[in-house]
Amino acid sequence: MADIQLYLFEGGQESSQIDDRLVGETIDQDLMFRAVQRELTNKRQGTVSTKTRSEVAGTGRKPWRQKGTGRARAGSFKSPLWRGGGVIFGPKPKTYHHSMPRKMRRKALRIALSTRFQDGNMSLVDRLVFEAPKTKEGRKFLERIEHMDKTLIVCAQDENQMAVRKSFTNLPNAMLLPTSMLTVYNILAHDKLLMTQEAVAELAERVF
Repeated sequence: MADIQLYLFEGGQESSQIDDRLVGETIDQDLMFRAVQRELTNKRQGTVSTKTRSEVAGTGRKPWRQKGTGRARAGSFKSPLWRGGGVIFGPKPKTYHHSMPRKMRRKALRIALSTRFQDGNMSLVDRLVFEAPKTKEGRKFLERIEHMDKTLIVCAQDENQMAVRKSFTNLPNAMLLPTSMLTVYNILAHDKLLMTQEAVAELAERVF
């Protein structure tokens, strides 16, 4: 077990422990890069589409006769050379889905967590409970624990209540995510990581 700082939501702090397997991985930059690349690639929708000359609406007749007009030869109003015509080799809908073995995905997530822990930028909070959604209360809480840098807050599924979510939504340097939505990219994109004790327990089940 590794020692880690635990903040109390009501005020104060104490020392706690976290499973070595969760934050004791050797840093593997290549695996984290591949995991982030996969996450960003899978976000691409691939819905861009253009029409070829056979798909453009319009008549198929010849604009004018082949010879005798003094103009260049033309065979179709749908020619890619004309305005409103088809597109040559234009993009078509496609999928950018990229897969990665489950064991590699889980290890990459453990490495990202280990990176924040070894940097000294990971801490825990015993719970997150707001009576009503108030940005002021969310800011006051982060100021009290000195987490006003770009912070990722991870909560358990049961803790992902509207009052908790909306207390952090309007804070530019804070992002709240449940454990089910936690990714390598989100961890690395934030300077600090703050997790609830219940979230740590859920993550331990997810990444092992």
